[in-house]
Amino acid sequence: MSTLAGVSILMTTDTVGGVWSYATALATTLAARGADIHLVTLGPAPRADQRAMLQGTSVELVETDLALEWQDPDAGDLDHARNVLLALERDIRPDIVHLNSFREATFDWRAPVLVVAHSCVHSWGLACNETGFLQEPGWQRYRALVADGLRRADAWVAPSCAFGEVIGRMHEPHRPGALIWNGAAPARQVPTAKDTFVLAAGRMWDKAKNLQVLAECADGLPCPIRVAGAGTDITRPQSSLQQLGELAHGELRDWMSRAAIFASPALYEPFGLSVLEAASAGCALVLADIPTFRELWQDAAVFVVPSDVRALRSTLSWLATDHRARVMLQDAARQRAARYTLSRMATSYGELYGNLLAQTAPDHRTKILAEACA
Repeated sequence: MSTLAGVSILMTTDTVGGVWSYATALATTLAARGADIHLVTLGPAPRADQRAMLQGTSVELVETDLALEWQDPDAGDLDHARNVLLALERDIRPDIVHLNSFREATFDWRAPVLVVAHSCVHSWGLACNETGFLQEPGWQRYRALVADGLRRADAWVAPSCAFGEVIGRMHEPHRPGALIWNGAAPARQVPTAKDTFVLAAGRMWDKAKNLQVLAECADGLPCPIRVAGAGTDITRPQSSLQQLGELAHGELRDWMSRAAIFASPALYEPFGLSVLEAASAGCALVLADIPTFRELWQDAAVFVVPSDVRALRSTLSWLATDHRARVMLQDAARQRAARYTLSRMATSYGELYGNLLAQTAPDHRTKILAEACA
């Protein structure tokens, strides 16, 4: 759309992991372009530092007590969620409903519905070789709702071609998805000299992040490894790996501005916002050799088989001691990061919103006017 002035958007989000960073960045950028954004939380309440990411913006934060779909595979909260969210739609009267989850698309929304596929438990399970639990009735119910949500949505988006193909094969939506890469704000400042340490980020309990492999290769490295994220201790006695704990988003980006190397040995990553933010901050990237990272960072990172501890240790040792190679990779990562901007992401979503409104706006406006006059 050439302008978003006056366009009302109801956008859902959760506060766990990268979806919050994605949603707040997109919402604030769209709001700055004139859109009226109501950002509706599902799952745990946002922390104070997360709420601070919306300060000074016109985004209206609406907090609910609704369960996240992956925390409620049996769909025990589904009727409650339907009642709460459809009541919000009646109050807000949005032009677009932008869902950052799947099952809520099965509700009888009045506005056109966009679903963004950030992750799903079945694709996570396959990538992590954790498939036994997926046969349980609750997770079969979850999968059916994911598929139904994709089929009932007016459009759906994937943040990478690789993950879009996974979703297409697994859930068979009726229409092809749109590709919209995630974007991130550029680093506030990239120092000319970086500290020689390896940084990683992710939830310790998430097998997909594969952070344990960093603990296994940390000893004997010529530089320390520091890992940011919530969860239990993954270090061994006298390990050179240091856990930083859960950091506010701004604190994490400060660490990225200092780190010479950023490592992500993930088994599964539909996009990887932390990798993008680290690249923007001028970190040399050492990434798992998985399709998503190849798609996004080919020729701008070093790739390692995520299960190969020896190769990971060798690669990190090489970059820690080879200043010239490290600087070349830092420059390559920073240049590639410039491709994935907030402006580009917001423009792509604005165009998609415009297409949805052009297809459905007359009927939607008629419904809204009829309700207003009732």
